Amino acid sequence: MMKSTRQTKILELIVKYEIETQDELIEKLREEGFDVTQATASRDIKALKLTKTLTSKGKYRYVRQTPKENAPNHKFNAALIESIISVDSGENIVVVKTFPGLASAVAGGVDAINHGEILGCVAGDDTIAVITRTKDSAKDLVKTLEHLIRNA
Repeated sequence: MMKSTRQTKILELIVKYEIETQDELIEKLREEGFDVTQATASRDIKALKLTKTLTSKGKYRYVRQTPKENAPNHKFNAALIESIISVDSGENIVVVKTFPGLASAVAGGVDAINHGEILGCVAGDDTIAVITRTKDSAKDLVKTLEHLIRNA
């Protein structure tokens, strides 16, 4: 139980803070009441499949590993991809247009992409607003979705 609680906290922390090193992660965990060793933090990082990515500020930070673009993803299948009419972005928001009634299902698929910079999705009937951390991550998500659409 403690392990899953700690790992859930790690995922919360890497979203909330730009954590660059294991020492920073350990410090944040200790601030949250978790007494962890470097070995435990290292095992958790591996178990959660965390990787480091370059931020727009030129620093590295831990993020959840994103699946390879061509890897099969049962939650975002070809039917969902074919439901997308268009994808565009403005600032840090990606707007995905779908056929009527399919936005919620496609939003679930977008969430399943597990793009480390997605903060969340809001779906209506035929439109999804995907909020990303930065303008650059919005552009990256548009490219990812366009790639999926072309290769569906």
